[in-house]
Amino acid sequence: MKLLVLLGATGIGKTDLSISLAKYFKTEIISADSRQVYRELDIGTAPPSPQQLAEVKHHFIKSRSIFDEYTAGKYEADALEIINKLFETHDYVWLVGGSGLYIDAVCKGIDDIPGADTELRKNIVERYKNEGIESLRFELTRLDPDICGMIDIRNPQRVMRALEVCVASGKPYSSLRKNFEKSRRFDIVKIGLTTDRNLLYDRINRRVDNMMEAGLENEARELYRFKDFNALKTVGYRELFDCFDGKTSLEQAIELIKQNTRRYAKRQITWFARYPEIKWFHPDDFDEIIKCIE
Repeated sequence: MKLLVLLGATGIGKTDLSISLAKYFKTEIISADSRQVYRELDIGTAPPSPQQLAEVKHHFIKSRSIFDEYTAGKYEADALEIINKLFETHDYVWLVGGSGLYIDAVCKGIDDIPGADTELRKNIVERYKNEGIESLRFELTRLDPDICGMIDIRNPQRVMRALEVCVASGKPYSSLRKNFEKSRRFDIVKIGLTTDRNLLYDRINRRVDNMMEAGLENEARELYRFKDFNALKTVGYRELFDCFDGKTSLEQAIELIKQNTRRYAKRQITWFARYPEIKWFHPDDFDEIIKCIE
């Protein structure tokens, strides 16, 4: 049994290639995209089209609502249940996406961190709005001096989540992060997609233009009242929400979506570069990828 992982930066062409590969291996696709899982985010997350979904069965595409609290820990349990079930009738299963945390959750497992406390999170978010991030950082480092080397303390979401865990559990967040790999009952082959950086950025820019033509602005307006939801703190929506608040023009918002998506792609590339077991291919290298797997 082999779990075949297809990963790479946003916009590089994972969706089209994964469908061809899944057809070749006569199997199904587990999505490892932390935003395509939400059914309300129909345009801004670039999920597979209805036609593509009809070609190959996908899991975790539009399977949850933005009103659901969905974590990487829950995804790990849900994905493994489906993967193990598929291995009863398939020799291969594809895991496809660009969310490094979701991929790690399936391949390595993640630490057993307590789930979100809605009321506590609400209070921490209010503190962030009223007092700013420095106040939260100060309290977090007081409760957990070792945490600074483990998370990006410049990221407000990471700081708020770590503080939430410290308060809810009564223990330092760092003490709950065991950082050991869980055993899996299947082999894992990781295939990474890479291409010229300028070509990738051109693809991203064109994709944003296509999203706007498809109605992303209207979709964001319908979701505006939920802008404080964690699922909506996402590139493509954040920038349009700022536009609706009068902070930028629409033209500026579109350029910021392109810029921030390119930056996200760069962070993905950096994340995946840490793993020496990934075998890298160009998105057009279908035959070479088949040979590598077989």
